[in-house]
Amino acid sequence: MKIYNAQYRVDNSSILNYYETGTAKDKLLLLHAQGTNSSSFNNVIEKLSKFYHVYLVDYYGHGMSSHNPEKYNLVSTGNDIIDFIENVICDSVAVLGHSSGGLIATYIAAQCPKCNKLILEDPPFFSSWGERRYNTYNYKDLSSVCHNFLLQDTEKDFVYYYFKNQYCWNFFPDNSRETVREKLSGFALKYRSKHPDKNLKVMFWPKKFLEGFNGLQNYDPRFGEAFYNDSFNDGVDYNELLSQIKCKALFMKANTTIGENGLLQGALSDEDLQKVGALIENLKIQYFDCGHGIHSEKPKQFVKAVLSI
Repeated sequence: MKIYNAQYRVDNSSILNYYETGTAKDKLLLLHAQGTNSSSFNNVIEKLSKFYHVYLVDYYGHGMSSHNPEKYNLVSTGNDIIDFIENVICDSVAVLGHSSGGLIATYIAAQCPKCNKLILEDPPFFSSWGERRYNTYNYKDLSSVCHNFLLQDTEKDFVYYYFKNQYCWNFFPDNSRETVREKLSGFALKYRSKHPDKNLKVMFWPKKFLEGFNGLQNYDPRFGEAFYNDSFNDGVDYNELLSQIKCKALFMKANTTIGENGLLQGALSDEDLQKVGALIENLKIQYFDCGHGIHSEKPKQFVKAVLSI
C-alpha cells in the first residue's frame, strides 16, 4: 500500500497537510481527533483503502498543517476543508470524523453538497459547547492543561508538561499519587530529551493510554485553548447544524461514564445522543463497548461499521 503525502495551500497563511492512498472509485475523507494527527488511523487505513480512495487531512494546529490560531474554530477550519474537497478531491466523498474531527465533519456535511455520507466516531456534541464543557473530562484534562501551559513560560515542552499535569493523576491513590507522578514524569522527561520528534514512550505506562500522546509533539496547545474558552464553536448552534444534515449518517458511540460530581468521562451522554438522533434525519447509531478511540480499540468492528453505510 502506497501512501502519498502532499500539502494544499488554501491561502497565504493556511496549508492543509494531507495523505492519500487507494485507487477505489468511492472517496473517503478521514479527520482525526484533537491532539493527534492523521497517523492515528494507521491501523485501519489498509483495510479501508481496499474499498475507498482515502484522504487523510491534518487539520489546523496538528501535524504538518498550519499552526494558525485565527483558524482554530469550526467555521474557518470547516470552510477550508470544504475548499480542499472542492479543489483536491473534486468528487462526492464520505466524511468521517473522530471526536472534534466529528464536529468538523458535521459542519462539512451541512455545508458541502459533495458530502454524500457522514460517519461520526464519538464526537462531543453539546457536551463541549458553552457551560456544559466545564464538567467534561476534556475540559478538566487537555483543555485546562493547554490553558495553564500557555500561562507559564518555564516549561517549553508541551508533551512532557501534559504528561505531568494530565487529569488522570487524580485517579491514583492519595498516598502514592505524587510519588508515582514524579517517577513516571521523570521517565517521560528523559525520553523527550532523547527523542523530541517521536511519539512518547514511558516505562510502566499502559500502551493504550500512550496512544493519546501520538502526534502530540506536533500539536499546538493554542488549539486546546480554543476549547477551553469555547472560541472553537464560534457561536455555532449545533441544533441548527445537525438539522441541516440530509445525507446518510452513522454515529459510532463509545462507552460513557459519569464520575464524581457528575464529571462526564466520554464524549457525550446518552441523552445527548438521543438529541442528535432526533435532529439528523437519516442517522444510524451503533454502540461499541470500548473507550473513545473506537478505530484503535476495535479496528475490525470499526471498518465493518464504516463499510455498512
